[in-house]
Order: sequence, then structure tokens, then C-alpha cells
Amino acid sequence: MAGLATTWALRSGRAAGETLPAAAAPAGGPVRELEADVVIIGAGMGGVAAALAAARNGLRVVLTEPTDWIGGQLTSQAVPPDEHSAIEKHGANQSYREFRTRVRDYYRQNFPLTPAARENPLLNPGNGSVSRLCHEPRVALAVLQDMLAPHLSSGRLTLLLETEPVSAEVEGDRIESVRVRSTRSGKEYQLLAPQFIDASELGDLLPLTKTEFVTGTEAKEETDELHAAATANPLNQQAFTICFAAEYRPGENHVIDQPAEYAFWSKFVPAMTPPWSGRLLDLSYSNPRDLTPKKLGFDPTLAPTKALNLFRYRQIRNAAFFTENTGGGNVTLVNWPQNDYVLGPLIGVSKEEADRHVARAKQLSLSLMYWLQTECPRPDGGTGYPGLLLRGDMMGTEDGLAKAPYVREARRIEALFTITEHFVGRENRARMLGQPADRATPPEFPDSVGVGSYHIDLHPSSAGDNYIDFASLPFQIPLRSLIPKRVKNLLAACKNIGTTHITNGCYRLHPVEWGIGEAAGCLASFQHHRKTTSHAIAESETLLGEFQTMIREQGVETHWPKS
Repeated sequence: MAGLATTWALRSGRAAGETLPAAAAPAGGPVRELEADVVIIGAGMGGVAAALAAARNGLRVVLTEPTDWIGGQLTSQAVPPDEHSAIEKHGANQSYREFRTRVRDYYRQNFPLTPAARENPLLNPGNGSVSRLCHEPRVALAVLQDMLAPHLSSGRLTLLLETEPVSAEVEGDRIESVRVRSTRSGKEYQLLAPQFIDASELGDLLPLTKTEFVTGTEAKEETDELHAAATANPLNQQAFTICFAAEYRPGENHVIDQPAEYAFWSKFVPAMTPPWSGRLLDLSYSNPRDLTPKKLGFDPTLAPTKALNLFRYRQIRNAAFFTENTGGGNVTLVNWPQNDYVLGPLIGVSKEEADRHVARAKQLSLSLMYWLQTECPRPDGGTGYPGLLLRGDMMGTEDGLAKAPYVREARRIEALFTITEHFVGRENRARMLGQPADRATPPEFPDSVGVGSYHIDLHPSSAGDNYIDFASLPFQIPLRSLIPKRVKNLLAACKNIGTTHITNGCYRLHPVEWGIGEAAGCLASFQHHRKTTSHAIAESETLLGEFQTMIREQGVETHWPKS
């Protein structure tokens, strides 16, 4: 009955106080209908991986993205990939390995590398210490665009950039359509498909479709996790960060105008429990492992430092790898404790309040840049590095900052299965099994559709939690964590899967998000061709086995190698 269809444009889930704009009359003319086999909202790493998987398996795909860059964490948010130590050998899907190979090949084909750099099979273009593949956001963008190009050319994939979801039509437990609007033209599209995938950075499709979700921290009595909070707080969310790139040009002066909020941020001390180490704009922070004060170093000359040199940490351009006639110096990507924004969340508040937090986070990052240029202590006893140049061209922006906030925490679906610390936390797992912590064994999920590995890394939160950082076990991605309990034709494809606030800390990283997205795209195609549902696949050993065989044949790793 068509009369039962409801347009949901109001808040759903546990994020108290959150409102979403109702669908207004389109400013760009009549609404155009687009039909596909699957609609994917969000073209970050999970969304791109889902689109590639669905398209290569024969589906017609519509993919939307609120910015003008696909790639999310890697591009519009500008963060080099956070990966585990075995990434060059195993622990990632074949398609993710292809992406990494293409990044290195892009440098070899398009950049004037030195012979040694060109011949290095494990080229790390930035020579950063955080990743084995620190590189410029624009390179990741070019590679991802190349990977999508064949599907765009064939018409199998439609990509709508600068486009956001504004409402959805839902009938019973099924989504009938999603309306999206171009933020550039105001034009609206009604997207119709039998299957929808939410790969947005904040889980934007969940409240629009009235899909049940959780935000912030769960109470210990809910999850029984070792590190869970005493009480639930939907507004207690990890810090987000406005990243930026800075090049060092010694002997030059590129000091920016003093930011409007510099007087505030230069004196700001985060209110944390346990306490922060002092002022945020300083070369010290709370050691994530034990929360004691820890000194950091910063020296863009790359002279040896006793402490971790923040410039080298996420360095994305290493001038020594390029021939002398190219010009340009070393460039670092600034995503540090000093520009984590903790004064408010992005989910569970009004759009106006979220926008204010983003604006203030930009002021924090600009203040950090100004502090580095003028007040940062130097090893020679002086202060400031005026030769630091804000590289907005690398970010694709006029203000010099990344296009979008680096988001660590989204709305999380109430899934068929929720991954708790019992399964991935080393100490929690050991206690549950009665094993020594150093011999704790990870679980084997029978419905595994991917793997990952990263320590549980929760940054300071909007409600005053300091770092929560502890060892985890190599883990799998269970299929049931991608499937909502109730809604029948929606899949989660990034950090919006069925984790807790705690376990989100290890399931949110680049290769894991890619693996989640690829699994969602494959699942959408499998259920389309088999004329079944994700819930039926999750409940059937036969269908599940056939699906796992399919994805393994396509290069998806579902198990860690036996040591």
C-alpha cells in the first residue's frame, strides 16, 4: 500500500537532541528519478570499495559523496593509511593491495623519482613513520578515480559528487528510495533501488531511514566490556580532527595571519579524566598507554630527536626521493594530539551546533599552524619555524585545511551481531577464556568476510575521557555486524557497523573500512543474483558458505594465516 510509505526526516536512535532538515522543495528544478540495483551513500574508503565490488559483479550502482573528492579518510580528510605491521604480506584484501600498488606505480609514472626510490618495491613516498605508504591525498584521489573509471565509462556506475541525502521513503522494514540534493546546484534526485548501503562518514542514512543505531559510549552493564564507561552517554564521542599539510622551506617566511581564536587555543588545557599533560598547544601530551605526560619532538630539519619527531610522523613528501631539479621540500600531514577537537561532537546535536564545532576545529588547526611558525620551541633554544608553509593546494582548499573533518566515530547500527571487547581486546579475551594475556587466542567467526588488525585506539572524547588505548588481537569482520536487526535492505559499509564505542577503536582504520565496504558490495551483488536477502544469507549455512567462497575467489581474506 503506497499510503503506508513514510518520509523520515527526523532523528532516530539514541542520539538525543539530533535533528535533520526536512526535505524542502528542490531549488534546482523537478526531482529526477534514478534507478539502480544498489545505492551507496558515501564515497569514502568503504563506499568506493563497495561500489567497485558491486559493479565488477554486474550491478548497476549509484554512488553519492558530499564533497568533491572520493576517498574519505585518504583524500578529503587527508590521513595517510593507518595499517598493521604485516600489511605488505597479508591481512588485507587483494583489491586493497591493488590500491597500494597503484599508489606506488603512480609515483613511478608521474613523479621524477631518484633511481633508488623508483627501484624500491616498497616505496614509501613520504618516508613517514606512521605508515609504510605515506603519500599525498591527491595521489590517492587519482588512483581511486582510475579504479572507478571503467565502471563510470560503461555506465554501470553513476557518481554524484557534492550530493547529500535529505530524506528517505520507508515502507515497513524496507527502504523504498532515498532523496539526495546537490549542495552546488540544489538539484534533487530520487534514488530507487532494491538495496541500499550506508557508507557515509557519520552514518547519515540511519536516522533518515529510521534504522536503529547507537552513538557514543555504552554502559558497562550493557556490554560487560573491561574498558566500557560506567554510564552510557550518546554524546560522548571521540575527537575529530581538521588536518592540514605543511611544507618546510628554511630561510623563508610564510607565517599566516594570527587566527581569530588564537588567544583561546594558545592557552587551552583540555579538561580530561585522567588529566591532560598541560596546554594543548605544546610538545607534550598524555601517553595513550598509561596517560602519564610524554614529551614529543618537532624538528622539520629532520635532525635526530630523542622524542618522536612529529614532522616525520606523518610526512607525506620526502624531498630526498625526488630529483634535485623538481624543487619543493619535505611535507608533513598534521593529524596530531594537538589538533584533536574535544569541545563537542558531530552527532546528536543540531546541524548549527555541529557546524560551529567544525568551524572551531578549523580555528584550532590554524592556531596550531601559527604556534608552530611562531612559538614552537626549537632545539637551538629559539622559537618558531616561519619557513613552514601551509599547503592548501595539496588539500584542494583555499583555507589550507582538509576538505572534511577526520571522523573517528559514527552512528553504529544495531546489528545482528555486535562485536564487543570480549572478542578483540587482548586482556578482556584472555580473562574470558582464562588464558594468560600474552597467549590469548582470537575467536574464529564462522561468518567472517574480512580481517584486520590494529590496537584499540580511542582518542580523547567530547565528554572528557582521555585516551583509551590498549592491545587487541588480530580480528575478523563478521557478516552479521554489517546487517541491521530490523531493516531488510540496508547494509553498513564503514565504521557504522555493529561495534561498540570501544571496539570501534580498531575497526575504523583504512584497510578495515575498505574490507567492510568490499564485503557489503559483494553481499549486495550476491543477494541480488540469488534473489535472496542479507538476513537469509546470514541465517543459512549453505548460502553463507557459497558467499564466502565467492568473496575468497575475488581476493577477500577471511582468515589470518596460521602461524
